[in-house]
Amino acid sequence: MDMESGGVRGASKSTSRHLNRGNVLSNLVLRNGHVIDPANGLNAVADVRVSSGTVETVGQAIPARPGDREIDVTGFLVTPGIIDMHAHVAHTHARSELSLHPLVNTLSSGVTTVVDAGTTGWRDFAQFRHDAIDNRWKIRVLGFVNIVGSGMGGPWEHESIEMNPKLAAATATMHADVAVGIKTAHYWAKRRFDADHAPWMAVDRAVEAAELCGMPVMVDFFPTLPERPYEDLILKKMRAGDIHTHVFAQQFPIVDDNGSVLRHMHEARDRGVIFDLGHGAGSFWFRNAVPAIQDGFVPDSISTDLHTGNVAGVVIDMLTCMNKILNIGVSLEQVIAMSTVAPAREINRPELGTLTPGGPADIAVLAMDEGDFTFVDCERTTMPGDRRLRCELTIYGGDIVYNPNGRGRASWEQDARNNPLPLHVRSQQF
Repeated sequence: MDMESGGVRGASKSTSRHLNRGNVLSNLVLRNGHVIDPANGLNAVADVRVSSGTVETVGQAIPARPGDREIDVTGFLVTPGIIDMHAHVAHTHARSELSLHPLVNTLSSGVTTVVDAGTTGWRDFAQFRHDAIDNRWKIRVLGFVNIVGSGMGGPWEHESIEMNPKLAAATATMHADVAVGIKTAHYWAKRRFDADHAPWMAVDRAVEAAELCGMPVMVDFFPTLPERPYEDLILKKMRAGDIHTHVFAQQFPIVDDNGSVLRHMHEARDRGVIFDLGHGAGSFWFRNAVPAIQDGFVPDSISTDLHTGNVAGVVIDMLTCMNKILNIGVSLEQVIAMSTVAPAREINRPELGTLTPGGPADIAVLAMDEGDFTFVDCERTTMPGDRRLRCELTIYGGDIVYNPNGRGRASWEQDARNNPLPLHVRSQQF
């Protein structure tokens, strides 16, 4: 990890608030990269100029200026910073062992914004903010507020007293600069329902909270009993703009025996329901994903559900998930859109996921490797592929935060000739 300049404060909707402008590179130009910015319909070789932590210009043959730092990225893809809309990064949460530190397998995958998907609820979202958002990590951290006050990780996820729509909505509103919605998950262990455990209690209360705070709901769902059919979730319970994550999990009826996408999926999409990948340790199966995508049902967004149980496989990181969709047959431009502008729109952060001038300089520089590759799903079955995206450079708020091959840096021989100061003196003058 190449921490080349000072810290950037994460997690603010306002560009001026989330950039520590005193420590970012003042003038950086990426030369001759293949820029893919779906938000602006750009798919061409171009230069990108970064100034004071924001994107200044995107265009061909941008004139050089005195003091520019230029990096030649010929042959590489240049995209907006990748957004992982479903991960678990509340790394200090006392009741859940799922969460990772926000920097684990993110910057190395081109991710500049990571969204915690409801690890914490209205009881402890403020603590999550203190520990994972307001620290000076070189990545933007946002989060969903769980309808369950104590968040994920135990039997309390089924208790009605924990599901308080007014408190969840108040928490999301209080932290509206970093909270992006309400999350409901894991409410399916009951084998029977009663007055205190109604079949749709968690979903209904999450929707109620979302109505109060004016934000979307993200739903993680398992149709365990006849009282909770999947079709009712996406056709009757969820609203336009609400997000069903884990769309290709084993438990959902997606395609028929002939591989055709079932009608209720199209009807829900027509109603405005969002379908997110949410790969996870058990929620992405090729036997669902491949026929659905080949029949034209492409997820709206790609996300990892990254946590301690899948970071070493089968998820690994965001690029691994993107590569699976790419090798199923979705176009490169669409895969980039599903990982940038689409999640930005879904979490109501339109300033992210784009290289629009004036916006934050969050940029991923990616290589496209060609060869024989194998991808693994949650069933541990495999799929071959011939293309694989790999991260070469990540820039967050104008700050180079990942640069494993030292792009734009001098060789040690050049440095020794051009800067003869002793190392201990030079380090003090950084």
